Amino acid sequence: MSARVLVIGASGGIGAALAAACRSRGDAVTTLSRSADGFDVTDEASVRSGLGRFTSPFDAVIVATGALEIEGATPEKTIKAITQKAMMDQFALNAVGPALVLRHAEQLLPRDKRAVFAVLSARVGSIGDNRLGGWISYRSAKAAVNQIVHTAAIELRRSHLQSICVALHPGTVETAFTKKYVGRHPAVPASEAADNLLHVIDGLTPADSGGFFDWAGKAVAW
Repeated sequence: MSARVLVIGASGGIGAALAAACRSRGDAVTTLSRSADGFDVTDEASVRSGLGRFTSPFDAVIVATGALEIEGATPEKTIKAITQKAMMDQFALNAVGPALVLRHAEQLLPRDKRAVFAVLSARVGSIGDNRLGGWISYRSAKAAVNQIVHTAAIELRRSHLQSICVALHPGTVETAFTKKYVGRHPAVPASEAADNLLHVIDGLTPADSGGFFDWAGKAVAW
């Protein structure tokens, strides 16, 4: 049975691959992005109006927005390299953006059956797994979105008993987003990453809501 899926950030490498993968298996896919639709997750008015035009619920909402570099600001190697603007830009896009979507998307999830809200996070947002330091603004924004997802999951299950709200780490993916930073790390094509993520999403249950999982379905430390 096909599902109704909303992919936000569908113009990016992983977002586009997720939308394509969902369509290939017969899902009814709706997409939103800043480049194609003017949907800007850093602008609450844009989020409100963009999501407000939908009247039917979605079985899954996937937030695939995010950036490692914003306006040329690269990940910091040390705390001495942080700037207020770069850090605020990271939080606006990678943490506040998904929070705004969560705030305005609750009405798009059915109350009487399984519903998934997934946000793409990153393992570098894990505090417990941080052994290298650096990338402070990006790490902190991803740690923040993990907390946002975990908190929202607690609230969501009060009204949506079968809801699943999770943060997902897609692994290192071959996209323009990661091109400069892959180095010797193994990376997979966006299409493979999308298939992995959908496999994880398909296997989640309401008991997993509020969790942080990687592309293989394994829990990631907070």
